[in-house]
Amino acid sequence: MGKVAFGCPREAAQPDCLRALVAEFVCTFLFVFAGVGSAMTAGKLLGDSLVGLFVVAMTHALVVGVMISAGLRTSGGHLNPAVTLGLAAGGHISIFKSILYIIDQLLASALACALLKYLTGGLETPPHTLAAGVDSLQGVVWEIVLTFSLLFTVYATLVDPKKGPIDGLGPILTGFVVGANIIAGGPFSGASMNPARSFGPALVSGNWTNHWVYWVGPLIGGPLAGYFYENFFIFRNAPEPTDEEQSLLN
Repeated sequence: MGKVAFGCPREAAQPDCLRALVAEFVCTFLFVFAGVGSAMTAGKLLGDSLVGLFVVAMTHALVVGVMISAGLRTSGGHLNPAVTLGLAAGGHISIFKSILYIIDQLLASALACALLKYLTGGLETPPHTLAAGVDSLQGVVWEIVLTFSLLFTVYATLVDPKKGPIDGLGPILTGFVVGANIIAGGPFSGASMNPARSFGPALVSGNWTNHWVYWVGPLIGGPLAGYFYENFFIFRNAPEPTDEEQSLLN
């Protein structure tokens, strides 16, 4: 059973933590730059079409897989506050370090979107929005389910020590589930699954309509999946009892 670690401010001064924060910033920046950039390109060239949705989904699938691989050994390649808190729920990162990661991810997303707006001559960075006929509660449930799916995949393919034949395929499989979820939920909730991915476009465009949905849904679904997988599917060997404990058992 995973135990939540709270950590302490001293973590921020450790060289490994500083390197992890730099790597997480770079990987999140590049992920958001490609992801939001693909949405801007699709909107400009393809409009609201199935082809445009497929382009956005495949771009996210590819860039997620690559950026997780790029950051895996340094920061873990989270790219996403929901992933960070999902891993914290299983005891794989401290709460204090999680807060640093989330700030890092939000700053990277904001910078990526500001640069995209500049490079495209002021084109709007499209924020995540709910489709017509989808209310805020439905949007939250969509985001909970989609983010649960994402974190369940992260745990099964990247965290679980008994990955078996899929060992090494975690990043690309995680990218695949992101792409599939965008195709499934994009036309309804926007399929964010990632508060940082939603934050940058909303900040730069100034459009905060229903933005809270893209925090509440993922930050419920991610930790819920992390806690569920860690405590129901990961079995760790119990430590050998001490001589005193053994004598009490006899």
